[in-house]
Amino acid sequence: MDTPQGDNTGDNLPEPPQLRFLRLLVTVLTGVMIAGIVLILGLIWHRYNNARAPLPEVITLPGGATATAYTQGPDWYAVVTDDNQILIFDRASGKLRQEIEITPEN
Repeated sequence: MDTPQGDNTGDNLPEPPQLRFLRLLVTVLTGVMIAGIVLILGLIWHRYNNARAPLPEVITLPGGATATAYTQGPDWYAVVTDDNQILIFDRASGKLRQEIEITPEN
């Protein structure tokens, strides 16, 4: 069935305002989601890129103590031992900087 050239059934109908708003909303949401993913990946990269120094190769504990926990700061690291002491070492030299005795709660 042939249609005449002048008969445009549906080709030039105006877009409803609700559809235009929905299309804009979906586009903005897509942009926000992409920006959020890029931001999260950037934060993860920044966090791992600026990680603290790795553990020292060897830590010599006095008196044959055994380490139960470890933490570190910018220029020190600390080892909690099984005999209720916190030993704080200097990161640059590896020398013992401070000993803290943990006393049991009464």
